Amino acid sequence: MYRGFWYAQALDRDSALAPPLEETIQADVCIIGGGFLGLWSAIRLKKDNPAVSVALIERDRCGAGASGRNGGIATNWWAKYLSVMSICGESEARRICEAAESAIDEIGEFCSEHNIDAQFRKDGWLWTASNERQINSWRVLTESLDKHRANPFRPLTPGQVRERTGSPRTLAGIFDPNAATVQPAMLARGLRRVALELGVRIFEKTPLTNLERGANPVVHTPKGRVKAKKVVVAMNAWGAQFPELRRMIAIMSSDMVATAPVKSRLDAIGFSRGECMTDSRTVLNYWRNTPDGRIVFGKPLGQFAFAGRIGDLYERPTPAADKVAAEMRRFYPQLADVPVVSSWTGPIDRAMKGLPNFGYLGGHRNIVFGIGFSGNGVATTVFASRIIKSLVLEANDEWARCGLVEQTMKLLPPEPFRFVGAHLVRDALVRKESLEDYGRDAGLLTNRLVAMAPAGYVPAKK
Repeated sequence: MYRGFWYAQALDRDSALAPPLEETIQADVCIIGGGFLGLWSAIRLKKDNPAVSVALIERDRCGAGASGRNGGIATNWWAKYLSVMSICGESEARRICEAAESAIDEIGEFCSEHNIDAQFRKDGWLWTASNERQINSWRVLTESLDKHRANPFRPLTPGQVRERTGSPRTLAGIFDPNAATVQPAMLARGLRRVALELGVRIFEKTPLTNLERGANPVVHTPKGRVKAKKVVVAMNAWGAQFPELRRMIAIMSSDMVATAPVKSRLDAIGFSRGECMTDSRTVLNYWRNTPDGRIVFGKPLGQFAFAGRIGDLYERPTPAADKVAAEMRRFYPQLADVPVVSSWTGPIDRAMKGLPNFGYLGGHRNIVFGIGFSGNGVATTVFASRIIKSLVLEANDEWARCGLVEQTMKLLPPEPFRFVGAHLVRDALVRKESLEDYGRDAGLLTNRLVAMAPAGYVPAKK
């Protein structure tokens, strides 16, 4: 199974494999999914009450899905403040965004406490403009944050932006100091180790075959079963197999390339710090360097999963590798001779507002779910696990009553309209944003298709 650059690095250090489930067991809580959400939730449940028995099943190895394949960019939610406020209201949006912000330090403190070498670097996030049309695209957001005295972003001069990115293509930008980069697969493997140390029973190479609902849910696997009091569906994109969750998300790809290490050359152009970087497109360009001096660059140009069926669609190098590499070289033409040595892809569970939803599967209060992290799960899953824990424990606290729980979501169209529409909208966005690089406008049909796109970082213009 092809998992990409990050996971190959992680397995060089930790190739341990938990045994598959081959019997019927009992558990207070069974978590389905061994990515960030499942592992953080298991750890939080065990730390809250070590006597709670927690079993976790994972179809492959823990972290081998989207959690170990993303860009390793850990940002907070102030950039999503307007979207959160539209769902939860002003005071609740502020509380949620403050919790999301605290997750950055929590990752760093957790790695330090448990000796996890996840290459955590809290060096901030540069939100940039890569063409004239993108300049000040963040203003409607920052003005609102200023109004509510909650603006973490610092303005930068064009010279400062180019100096810190090392790219002549970045024309303007703002900076949020409270963001980080991690090696995501190493973080996932570290969470797995801590979960095992706390007494979580982990079963790898153990896919879900059926979830038997009822007063006493049963999680079925190929050779075993878990009889549980509570079940947590923490499957992210793979959660689309449940009809109740399928139309909450569109499954799209995150497509990435990594270069050979050229640290001295990155240092020479100023691309030497650990900031994560994005521009202001909806079909986002996102990138960062690694401690050994590679550029890791991503853009969602690959494949959509039809009707939530993932199969082995993302178990290979990205088919968009050449396009992603070409985009990277447009940012760094002075590094045109540096070879791309790896490409990979993974599934994103994209929600219309770019925010996750939490609740009870089919109304069964003993089956909890979280889904729709939209490619921003590295830090989001940290505080999301607080919501999962409160729902599992029926805590009736500020997390169980959080405005993201059982929200009224705008659902995506049924198939085949979703699959066809996703391609049409994504291609229209790419076309529009490519034209804007040259100061040109898209046509009427393209703009109408673009208006149907899910929310991104950039707020809708007033």
